[in-house]
Amino acid sequence: MTHVEDELNSQPECWIRAAEEAARHGGALPVPGERVAIVGCGTSYFMAQAAAALREGAGAGETDAFAASEFPHARRYDRVVALTRSGTTTEVLDLLGQLRGRVRATAITADPDAPVTSVAGDVVVLDFADERSVVQTRFATSALTLFRAHLGLHTGTVVADGRTALSTPLPPGLAECTQFTFLGRGWTVGLASEAALKMREASLSWTEAYPAMEYRHGPISITTGGTAAWMLGTAPDGLAEQVRAAGGLWIEGRLDPLAELVRAQRLAVAVAAARGLDPDRPRHLTRSVILAP
Repeated sequence: MTHVEDELNSQPECWIRAAEEAARHGGALPVPGERVAIVGCGTSYFMAQAAAALREGAGAGETDAFAASEFPHARRYDRVVALTRSGTTTEVLDLLGQLRGRVRATAITADPDAPVTSVAGDVVVLDFADERSVVQTRFATSALTLFRAHLGLHTGTVVADGRTALSTPLPPGLAECTQFTFLGRGWTVGLASEAALKMREASLSWTEAYPAMEYRHGPISITTGGTAAWMLGTAPDGLAEQVRAAGGLWIEGRLDPLAELVRAQRLAVAVAAARGLDPDRPRHLTRSVILAP
């Protein structure tokens, strides 16, 4: 079993612990009414998008998400939350260093001794969700679970769906497809982008992600036999029929969207294995991006 497989299989248990951490560290997380920016890089950026949409949708306050390198310094925020598994990513450290003393900052990381803990005023450590693999799975979903629990949106059903996602077969014919598109709405747009990233990182697949309503505005033109469109969340009316009419394989996400992301992670590993690739050694990637000064 690869590190990625071992780590993605542990996610339901990690989510239980992440929800417990939300109860313990509520003071380090955004309070209702704060204007918040959530930042990250790569996978953490997509989790930031999902968390921001969840928080604003829950009525907890204006919430934006940015890649750490693209933070708009002219805007005013009450708090910046940085997601960083390693706590060493250059763009995140640079940003928090610039904001220090001006904006309250919270870091969510997997390493209690990482450099990010010295530049953020508040720190939440999810060390139980740390990973050996380059390809992120359980830290990302645990960080998002932390937010969901803090907002009162995490339930036991999510954990049960996660276990179902791990124990049931993938849809027949899916792993044999040559192109994959992941679709989302609201907070699941970030999950769709993350699912696509997992496919690219682990299996070098031709993969795209879109807001579901945008799929009709051009991207559906690539749909044909051998392509798959996977919906995370509730699909817009008529979209499934359009994808099938174009010859594509439609995958309806019936589990909680976070559990559907787990199924997408499993697909990435399955496709990698079918292509003779090692998902623990993704091409051109390292566990953390640290740029030379």
